Amino acid sequence: MNQIGVLMTYPMFTHLEKELENRYKLFRQWTLQEHELEHLLEQNAHMIKAVVACAEVGINKKMINLLPRLEIVATFSVGYDKIDLNKCIENDIKVTNTPDVVTEDVADLAIALALSTLRKICVCDGFVRKGLWKIGDFSSNVSFKFTGKSVGIVGLGRIGSAIAKRAEAFNCPVSYYSRSRKLNNNYKYYTNIIDLAANCQILFVACSLTEETRYIVNRDVLNALGREGILINIGRGLHVEESELVSALLEGRLGGAGIDVFENEPDVPDQLFGLDNVVLLPHVGTSTMETCTEMANLVIKNLEAHFKNGPLLTPVL
Repeated sequence: MNQIGVLMTYPMFTHLEKELENRYKLFRQWTLQEHELEHLLEQNAHMIKAVVACAEVGINKKMINLLPRLEIVATFSVGYDKIDLNKCIENDIKVTNTPDVVTEDVADLAIALALSTLRKICVCDGFVRKGLWKIGDFSSNVSFKFTGKSVGIVGLGRIGSAIAKRAEAFNCPVSYYSRSRKLNNNYKYYTNIIDLAANCQILFVACSLTEETRYIVNRDVLNALGREGILINIGRGLHVEESELVSALLEGRLGGAGIDVFENEPDVPDQLFGLDNVVLLPHVGTSTMETCTEMANLVIKNLEAHFKNGPLLTPVL
């Protein structure tokens, strides 16, 4: 298999990188300038048959055109919005992702964001670290409880359902909005997101990114959620109209937000940095050692299955 070339788009996880290097001829896209990358691809296009992508860097039409022998794109993520699926279909290129293994970690982080935002965990931590506790007390900076808050979930798939299960443990009434009613639960279903936002205190965004869900959280939704509402986004940055989120927070039309994903990562609006009702994370929903190892192993297994002409474990295409 050493003669099979694999292009890795981004430094994802050391274990994955080492496993790829042990099995294939590995090319690291992030180490090259654009002109260097194009030259490398021209020189090695005959052997590069796989691309390992991720949520940060996928593969577009231009790159696919530079790789005429490309057979498979295996992404180290659940989402595949950074991959040009239409071009992959056109060129008969297989695509795989890493679903299921990330569910528990992302759901855990969603609840952690809600707790951190409501209980002002980051603000409290900063207060202690800066030595301010020694010169004044924190009692005037009262936080809010999570237990019993009404929870709304946008998208009740694997991750949304896992969030709902955790929220139930905090005695939170759960409601949701999705394309269709789910039959295997007793949660209240809303036929549109504005009604959901108007009837919950914490709104979790957990749907997949499609053209229909792009900017699904807009000014109207944020206004419906209201000045005491909390938005938690562990889906994709493009689910939320970021400029409207910033305005709602600055103007006090929204109570707070916990955000793991942003519209133009790694760029984050500067206006958010000074707000103590916002918790900001660098897209780490799946970033635990256990889950990253499982994701890496799944990427490897999909590649091995493909090159042995076996069935893919987690095909997208």
